[in-house]
Amino acid sequence: MPELEIVRRTGLLDHAEGLALQRDLHAAVVAGRSPGALVLCEHPCVYTAGRRTEPSDLPTDGSPVVDVDRGGRITWHGPGQLVAYPIVRLAEPLDVVAWVRDLEQVIIDTAAAVGVHAERVEGRSGAWVRGSDGTPDAKVGAIGLHVAEGVTSHGIAINCDNALDAYAAIVPCGIADAGVTTLTASAGRHVGTDDLVPLVARRVQEAVDGMHTGRRISSTRTARQETLV
Repeated sequence: MPELEIVRRTGLLDHAEGLALQRDLHAAVVAGRSPGALVLCEHPCVYTAGRRTEPSDLPTDGSPVVDVDRGGRITWHGPGQLVAYPIVRLAEPLDVVAWVRDLEQVIIDTAAAVGVHAERVEGRSGAWVRGSDGTPDAKVGAIGLHVAEGVTSHGIAINCDNALDAYAAIVPCGIADAGVTTLTASAGRHVGTDDLVPLVARRVQEAVDGMHTGRRISSTRTARQETLV
């Protein structure tokens, strides 16, 4: 199975630099110069709008928004949120939906490792912590992808210990009747991005391996169960 190159950027990676890095890695995979890569980083505060973003989703305070070529709608990135960009060639026949489910499983397994039960919600991508006592479901991990020439870019964002106030100015992912949370809030203890980097890297590699062997982590749940509690 292709062993992903891990590109870990410490500190805050400017979003524009992150896009340029993805383009370079994508070109290398398309050309056969790289077996694939996984970028792990945090960004400075930025709103990004996917291809399906509606005007009603945009910031109410007039904050600038970066248009990107991923799927989905508007979201926020910033300090305390771990972003993972797998730049990988999808197995034939291409099944983008299955890869989305695999990445959802990466988030779900990562949350479980810190004692947080996250799950899928029908009709909504990402990973969610179910509401209780009248509180809405809250998204803890988001997904947005782009596929060109059979190779993916963009990826997942996991809320670790980031502030949530920036979400108040937008309709996150275009979903007005749900909330947003962090692993720290849901676990009741501090969960930082550095805590999760090794686990996310392993889970994404397992997802790539499963895609090529037909034993997808989203359908077989063969990924190792780990705990960071």
